[in-house]
Amino acid sequence: MAGLLTSLFGGPAPLALDPAAWTEALALPVFDGLSADETARLAELASRLIADKACTGAAGHAVDNAMATRIAAFAALPVLNLGYEWYKGWNEIVVYPAEFVPERDVMDAYGVVHRVRQPLSGEAWSGGPLVLSWDDVLHSGGGEGYNVVIHEFAHKLDMRNGAVDGLPPLHSGLTVAEWSAAFNRAYADFCRRVDSGEETAIDPYASESPAEFFAVLSEGFFEMPDVLHDDYPAVYELMRRFYKQDPLRRLEQMNDLSAT
Repeated sequence: MAGLLTSLFGGPAPLALDPAAWTEALALPVFDGLSADETARLAELASRLIADKACTGAAGHAVDNAMATRIAAFAALPVLNLGYEWYKGWNEIVVYPAEFVPERDVMDAYGVVHRVRQPLSGEAWSGGPLVLSWDDVLHSGGGEGYNVVIHEFAHKLDMRNGAVDGLPPLHSGLTVAEWSAAFNRAYADFCRRVDSGEETAIDPYASESPAEFFAVLSEGFFEMPDVLHDDYPAVYELMRRFYKQDPLRRLEQMNDLSAT
């Protein structure tokens, strides 16, 4: 891969937040309702992420300040009230122009190993880089439940205590017992709905594993909190306490303002 990577910095000057790209990003629905203080902290976190993580382009893709700014804006949102320390322990973001197709060896139920090529929009490696499709970044943030950046950064949060299992490190006031009870019950129900052929507002990919359930529901928590709250209120409440944010309240406040 090294031969395909182009340094984000592209010259002697380190990157900084791009003001025009920042304004454009904050106009997206996922950021609706943030206060002036929250927006200032979001900018501080995004700037720190750009300075701290080497961001590189793959497959001939050149990453510029504006691209890094949009990625950092999305990435900063989940840790707005958690703090930047939650993103420590790894140091690179790799950006492809569109979906990428890695080759993997997969063993089937009969013990036969197959070489497979599966297109991906993002990927997070434990202790290693986080990989994104720029095309999918551009389709994130619209308030429709999809955000590849939040999805992959949620995996990074999940990885902080070792196993990638949908159970991130829980801070004071949250217990493994209550988290597991609510998430396991919701995951079982969601898998049943997907298996029965029901069309769900939440991406069916969430049924792939508990880890993907947490990552997809993290997208939903920030992008369409009303849908997540309606479908799985107990999970929404746990995410509200975990992320220390209430996007549903922000959405309701925005709706109230629109109605006046």
